Amino acid sequence: MVSFVNWSAFALVSLAMVLTPGPNMIYLVTRSLLQGRTAGFISLLGVILGFVFYMVSAALGLTAILIAIPYAYETLQWAGALYLLYLAWNAVKPGGGSVLSPRTDLGIDSARKLFTMGFVTNLLNPKIALLYLSLLPQFIEPEKGHVLFQSVTLGLTQIVISFSVNLAIVLTAGSIARWFSGRPAWLAFQRWAMASVLTALAVRLALDRRRA
Repeated sequence: MVSFVNWSAFALVSLAMVLTPGPNMIYLVTRSLLQGRTAGFISLLGVILGFVFYMVSAALGLTAILIAIPYAYETLQWAGALYLLYLAWNAVKPGGGSVLSPRTDLGIDSARKLFTMGFVTNLLNPKIALLYLSLLPQFIEPEKGHVLFQSVTLGLTQIVISFSVNLAIVLTAGSIARWFSGRPAWLAFQRWAMASVLTALAVRLALDRRRA
């Protein structure tokens, strides 16, 4: 079983990452603004299927990796901490654009294409790949057994959080875009606040020596 402390920490990491603008958020906002909420929701279902694919792949692979390879956890721990710092930098780096300034060159697509594009967008999203390969293993405790069950539990937690946040984004994309367009200071505050959260999480993960 995943301890409550580890589960809570991973849930916070998942929340911070889904709130950090990336390919998934940009695609969902764009579709919702250009083609409506229904198109955004169908696209979101495709994104969720991408999460399920990564969860199953990571859970099956991590079960063998964490048990068979010495120092696997420590390596992934440092990789995850560095990745969080990378996300923090991307949130505040000069010239970073807002997710609420989406592409306008997308056409009107069928439900099947929307779903497929959402799936492919998530599948090719390096942020999600690294989440499952570098961050999720840090919250698994092999000494407690049931590594596969722990992996699935954490993966489902991430999926539920991501679905909830992205659904809210799909339903309110137009209103959020209009609100932020007249309040650039709030956009800057959101970026710096998110960078601070990610940096704090990176430090916490890097200094965690419970398995050293």
